Amino acid sequence: MTLAFLIYSYFPYGGQQRDFLRVVRECAARGHDITVYTMKWQGEQPEGIRIVIVPIRGWSSHVRYQRFSAAVADLLRIHPVDGVIGFNKMPGLDVYFAADPCFAERALKERGGYYRFTPRYRHFSQYERAVFGESSSAHALLLSPLQRRQFAQHYPGCEPRLHDIPPGISRDRQPPANVKEIRAQFRAEFGLRDDDHAVLQVGSGFVVKGVDRSLRALAALPDEVRNKTRYLLVGQDKPGKFKRLARSLGIAENCTFFSGRDDVPRFLFGCDLLLHPAYSESAGYALLEATIAGLPVLTTDTCGYAFHITRAGAGEVCASPFSQNDLNRRLLQMLLSDQRSQWRANGIRYGQTADLYSMPTTVAGLIETLVSAKHRAREEVTA
Repeated sequence: MTLAFLIYSYFPYGGQQRDFLRVVRECAARGHDITVYTMKWQGEQPEGIRIVIVPIRGWSSHVRYQRFSAAVADLLRIHPVDGVIGFNKMPGLDVYFAADPCFAERALKERGGYYRFTPRYRHFSQYERAVFGESSSAHALLLSPLQRRQFAQHYPGCEPRLHDIPPGISRDRQPPANVKEIRAQFRAEFGLRDDDHAVLQVGSGFVVKGVDRSLRALAALPDEVRNKTRYLLVGQDKPGKFKRLARSLGIAENCTFFSGRDDVPRFLFGCDLLLHPAYSESAGYALLEATIAGLPVLTTDTCGYAFHITRAGAGEVCASPFSQNDLNRRLLQMLLSDQRSQWRANGIRYGQTADLYSMPTTVAGLIETLVSAKHRAREEVTA
């Protein structure tokens, strides 16, 4: 098949982007002809895949997205393909990989009524309806039961076009035989004593990931615990306002901010807790990566993969509506709990028994099936 993959921006450290690259590579390995259309590509370009940079300018993100989708539609009329697969919501897709949360749900729960009169709301609402609305024939690949519930609620009738897919965690997050040595080296490198508490947060997009909530929870720890606690943030974003928040909370010396990096497994093995109180998250790969690495997790139920933490018995999940006091209390209890060894063992066991790794092959198979079915239906209509 000839397949076009659409993504607004690619960089190496986002969960959406990692999923995108895994799926693209799997489809290319199966012999399909792949063209990627994007506005921006950072990092190494994979061999055997045609990457087309579509230069777009605009005063706001939604204007750029509109211009991008229009430009790609023009290109696809000139260079038609068998199937169009999008990793962002937009018109004209055959298959949408649901890397983003349900916009209608977020607009309802997180925004005031005035937001519905803004150009930004109209754009994202229109683009989500282009995928899930009654007039759409696009199929959506869902990462979590949370997404299924929300999309089905806001777009009645879309259920036959929704397909559940498993996670696609990299197995290098599982602890190797020398994990104790890796942990010791990591803690020595960052000046962590054996009795220090190393709290890790991983993810790009610090606002949505709830970094502000994490910093406030750290500041709320009792002095004797906070003085022995380090917060390590790894992700690709602008950390300026969060560094200022840390200073205003009096915890700047407890915090270290890292940009996106390739040695995340060392952090998973070397730290004591993953803190991930996201406001909204379709999946949350960091949750599963920590779980299978044996790192206990504290997260929120607004993360699509939070149910895995409960199912695995690998940590705790804050229920909605979110309470900062609840997060503060749970963080303190987990740092001091004797249950950490059990959470660790449960997570490692879960990583050995659950299907957490087959996403690329599953998605490639679904793309083949759905695109083939579209062409058969078209042929029957024209016959």
